[in-house]
Amino acid sequence: MLFVLVLAIFMSLISVSIVNVALPSIASSLDASQSELQWVLSGYALTFGVLLVAAGRAGDIYGRGALFITGVAVFTLSSIASGFATDAFWLNIARAFQGIGSGLLSPQALGLIQQYFRGAERGRAFGIFGGAVGISVAVGPLLGGLLIEAGGVEQGWRWTFFVNVPVGIAAIILAWLWLPKPLLGRTPQFDPTGAPVRRDLDPIGAILLGLAVFAVLLPFVEAERHPILWLSLPAGIGLTLLWLAWERRYKRRGRSPMVDLAIFRTRSFANGTLLISLYFTGVTSVWVLVALYMQDGLGHSALESGVVGLPSAVFSALAAVWGGRNVTKFGRIVVISGMYSAIAGLVLSILVVFLHDAGLASEWWLLLSLAFVGAGQGLVMSPNQALTLAEVPLRYAGSSGGIMQTGQRIGTSVGIAVITALAFGVLPFTNWAVSFGVGFVAIILVVVLALLVAYADLRQRTRGLVQ
Repeated sequence: MLFVLVLAIFMSLISVSIVNVALPSIASSLDASQSELQWVLSGYALTFGVLLVAAGRAGDIYGRGALFITGVAVFTLSSIASGFATDAFWLNIARAFQGIGSGLLSPQALGLIQQYFRGAERGRAFGIFGGAVGISVAVGPLLGGLLIEAGGVEQGWRWTFFVNVPVGIAAIILAWLWLPKPLLGRTPQFDPTGAPVRRDLDPIGAILLGLAVFAVLLPFVEAERHPILWLSLPAGIGLTLLWLAWERRYKRRGRSPMVDLAIFRTRSFANGTLLISLYFTGVTSVWVLVALYMQDGLGHSALESGVVGLPSAVFSALAAVWGGRNVTKFGRIVVISGMYSAIAGLVLSILVVFLHDAGLASEWWLLLSLAFVGAGQGLVMSPNQALTLAEVPLRYAGSSGGIMQTGQRIGTSVGIAVITALAFGVLPFTNWAVSFGVGFVAIILVVVLALLVAYADLRQRTRGLVQ
């Protein structure tokens, strides 16, 4: 089961990083504008983020295996459509459907691990899961560069989508063979007294939350070109408040809301979700700044820029597996040590860049400094997933995983928009080394905020307030 889940997640994540490398070729082949290229990325991000909680909820009710297979099928078919796209418009439509496929399958993967793995086994499963995430981040740019070089500028980018097809077909077949049966039908749920619990999809709640997430994410992925879109941010906050009021009313009427807000009283879940949202707000900007510095600042190729992240990804995978195996033994300390490793790597990277600017060191020392960031990533992500979801009731495994992933997606979009804007804001007045340093200092500050949440969680656990 774990192999199937990891295979599908690996496919969906590698598709994100591989497209970043393919954008110049897509622009040349399809004569795409800068705005159309932006939507190749943001269309995927928006549909993915909007669906996560509703898809997790649907899996909780109707069966996680069925939704997982549906998500893989949608992702695979839309990969074929992306590869055959004749213009930027149809490519963006196909990419949006890729986001829908990812949004369907991702919370099911977390929910299935939560459902079928227990104790130390669950930690190890999340560790392997996190290892696949780390490897996909590194393999994507390298594989994309190789495919584009082999296929040429005009056709090579198409193979960055076609490469998903055999993986997706294999994942569908193996999921049908190996995932627990029955795949279809409602999953029965019972309250503590043994009485059956009535559950439904709560469509109004799903629509309200989807619109709220869309309205919050949109300005951070598109407002650089259309500043008026910032008006959607207060609309998103208003929709979120309306959704919260609806969920409370829905529960008071004796119905089962899409998200039972009482889940946030589980301190381990609330702390872990806030922690990982803050962490993603900072750390996901690292690779954007590194790519900009290496290519625009120093003139390296996309492939050379991708190589810089390879040791980081390897250490991330190894650390994730180790962290998953030991999280039940050491608990939140694993996550805290990962954050210190990430902060050390960020500080060392700033030092490398300034020494290179002074002519005292090679920029390739970033391979070593960023490896600390990768190790930190592995020690934070997988162990935090295990700790965050440990006390969540099984009936909310999918929707709670969707909430956590939605926090990550919002954090990623906000962080990249704000931190890159900060770095570019100082660039006209200085050089790439200072711009890089300012961006990395901002990342450090956000990671420190996440670290404070981790210490608060540790203190609560020590006092017995968190299980």
